[in-house]
Amino acid sequence: MSEPRNSVISRDSQGHRRVIAVVVTYNREQLLHQCLDAIAAQTTPPAGVVIVDNASTDRSGHVADEHPLGADVLHLRRNVGGAGGFAAGIARALVRHDADWVWVMDDDTVPRPDALAALLSAIEASPVRLSVLSSRAVWTDGREHPMNRSRTRWNARQQERADAAAAGGRPIRTASYVSVLLRGEDVRRLGLPLADYFIWSDDFEHTGRLLRRGRGVHVPTSVVEHRTATFANAQKSPGSRFYFDVRNRVWALLRTSSFSLPEKAMYGSASVLGWVKRLLRHRGDLLGVGLRGLGDALRRGPRPSADVLSADGDAAADVRRIEREAGRS
Repeated sequence: MSEPRNSVISRDSQGHRRVIAVVVTYNREQLLHQCLDAIAAQTTPPAGVVIVDNASTDRSGHVADEHPLGADVLHLRRNVGGAGGFAAGIARALVRHDADWVWVMDDDTVPRPDALAALLSAIEASPVRLSVLSSRAVWTDGREHPMNRSRTRWNARQQERADAAAAGGRPIRTASYVSVLLRGEDVRRLGLPLADYFIWSDDFEHTGRLLRRGRGVHVPTSVVEHRTATFANAQKSPGSRFYFDVRNRVWALLRTSSFSLPEKAMYGSASVLGWVKRLLRHRGDLLGVGLRGLGDALRRGPRPSADVLSADGDAAADVRRIEREAGRS
């Protein structure tokens, strides 16, 4: 397949490390434009960009099509949430653009000019093979964003901490999709994010899967702005989305092998404590929503991602291809 128009091939001196950026957008045309402008302004640009338009009803799709960056735009027929969008976009980057690394972000993520260069420098500096690298996400005023802090690997040994320090960061166990670099080979081997999560915890489970035995580093010199409306955690006032918070976290901890038993106990306890605090803060208004999420999580697991994306044949086909590769590993 030919390169997206106006794209720049970014490789190291041996011709390796082909980076494809993946951006998922839904009804945020102005923020998407800022995001794409920032990708175009990278000191080390990606080899190409895939934009997944999640059936936007504003001009986001038009912005994606017409931006001078010349992205490969996938217009979905229905909104499958961030999880479905990332599953489709990462699969497309691997299948149609032969990505060695996939740089993943939301449409409200605005990377600073050297954000990608800093991630690639960390790969070069690392004495060990890395699977996942995360950026430091800040809000518009420069404060570290509470929504996107990568979890430090709690049981990292001294050598692992030293290896991460040599790469300029700290060892991580999970990361947010607000600027994360994923090794394509490992996604092909271990699979894509699960589209049925729709929103929340898809990145927690997927990066947790990649890092169960792989190495990951948080790179504080790679900085992106997460231009959310407020400086807050997404779960502070979740409303009806509390359903996904409960269902997806239970799915991730009970229905996957992405985490060890001690980790399941640790992350599960923290999740329950957070849910109790939110229920108390909202005076029980979320109780029914949370119970519905818990019930659905216990009744069934997530559907195959290709089934979730069945309305979009090309996207479903790309997902099936990657999942077949992972199944053979």
